Amino acid sequence: MEAYSAGPLLELNKAVPSFEDSGLPPVSFSMKLMPGECMIVEARDPSRATMFADLCSGMVELESGQVSFMGLDWANLQDRELNALRGRIGRITRRASWAEFMPTHLGIILQQLHHTTRSLDDLVAEAVRRSESFGLPGVPTVSPSLLSDTDLTRVSCVRAFMGQPHLLLLEDPLEGGSPELYNSFLSSVTEARDRGAGVIWLVRSNAVWQSYRQGITSTWRLADDGLVAVRMA
Repeated sequence: MEAYSAGPLLELNKAVPSFEDSGLPPVSFSMKLMPGECMIVEARDPSRATMFADLCSGMVELESGQVSFMGLDWANLQDRELNALRGRIGRITRRASWAEFMPTHLGIILQQLHHTTRSLDDLVAEAVRRSESFGLPGVPTVSPSLLSDTDLTRVSCVRAFMGQPHLLLLEDPLEGGSPELYNSFLSSVTEARDRGAGVIWLVRSNAVWQSYRQGITSTWRLADDGLVAVRMA
């Protein structure tokens, strides 16, 4: 993956989201995420965390302002460009995101199949390798509904890190998850940052990231008046 180094990887510039479209407060959101940075965003309401990730992905209508990814304003892009850019985002979301009619291994590689030109063999090989790194014996081929909550969290991590994404929007997979997942998750985050990816880690509890605090570049709280910077002690 070519590293992006032309400026902010993700920038919210006085972006006011449509409340009807998102449920987010219709106030101005501004922040910058540089390549290699890891930003904590505390959001007590999981649905707001999901909508904030949608806002960063250019999926929320704006009343005013801009949201730019890799220097490109989401609002100015055509479908082909939108697809290409969204293929460079990895997400873990609490929104139901697994199709029951599709076996899990296809759900893992579907985004890469849709947004990239990588071969099926290449994608399956990566899915197997990443599944093993997150503690699975291989890539699951059963329906997602047959997986335990722990394994569903693991495959959500596998899907998010597929394809060496430039931006990772991660609704905390560690909350209530298996302790064994912790090291695999942080190792993958660190590997992604080392190659220039930016990370937004959305959490409900500050306790979950404390052991990684030396690696955190900024912390914010998602509040009724927008993003509020939180000073780290």
